[in-house]
Amino acid sequence: RSLVVVHFWAPWAPQCAQMNDVMAALAKEHMEVMFVKLEAEALPEVSEKYGISSVPTFLFFKNSQKVDRLDGAHAPELTKKVQRHASSSSVSAGSNDSAKEDLNVRLKKLINAAPCMLFMKGSPKEPRCGFSKQMVEILNKHGISFSSFDIFSDEEVRQGLKTYSNWPTYPQLYVAGELIGGLDIVKELEASGELDTVCPKAQKLEDRLKDLINKAPVMLFMKGSKQVAKCGFSKQIIEIMNSTGIDYETFDILEDEEVRQGLKTYSNWPTYPQLYVKGELVGGLDIIKELKETGELLPVLKGEN
Repeated sequence: RSLVVVHFWAPWAPQCAQMNDVMAALAKEHMEVMFVKLEAEALPEVSEKYGISSVPTFLFFKNSQKVDRLDGAHAPELTKKVQRHASSSSVSAGSNDSAKEDLNVRLKKLINAAPCMLFMKGSPKEPRCGFSKQMVEILNKHGISFSSFDIFSDEEVRQGLKTYSNWPTYPQLYVAGELIGGLDIVKELEASGELDTVCPKAQKLEDRLKDLINKAPVMLFMKGSKQVAKCGFSKQIIEIMNSTGIDYETFDILEDEEVRQGLKTYSNWPTYPQLYVKGELVGGLDIIKELKETGELLPVLKGEN
């Protein structure tokens, strides 16, 4: 009756190793959930049965029935799904009305998760149907900033959103929480020149990096977060930062490949972690260690030096 989470992984994929770390952390938090790792290529008949075409992929089972799926290395989404399914396992099933109400609340949150939300088959990098591929190409061509949700990853959302929005097909595009429509509507908006006024433009990467660097007086770009560092260097720098008593914010570069690659070029610093004070790069772990040893770290973090 409890939740079983199966990770289809491959030893050659670094993102699988990262997600194994995430799973280990979740296993400590959710003792009632069983987490299983299966090497996808070693069990081809199982992978084929469940349509595993890439790693990492996570399948969720309850009462021996598959109830959900997650494709790709999305730590926050995995955490959300585990929390949601684990909590619903431990609570006895309520009435259909309350379940429907809960789903509608969830759909509303998803629709409003970003100013422009695309519900599609697959992801922008790997669309899994022709209509979704065309939609992504149009949005990218017009430099439109959008987030996406893979409806293959959640059958409840896939079916529920059709009823919620009274729109039977995918992809579906929402702006400011309102349904714009599917591919045909977006093509019409593009032809009439209205698409650029309806959808928000993507922020240039350089501007986005500047905003992130200046988000707090002291910003640390690292693998993981203050709570869960996902590499030894990040763990060491967190320990040093915590010992200073100075407030700082972190950004997990594993969650955003564009920032991860772009910041290396922008700052001309090839590795992580990277520490910034008042928008200026201080350096990585070695520099921070040197500053600590010479007693200069605290003045630097306070912006005095």
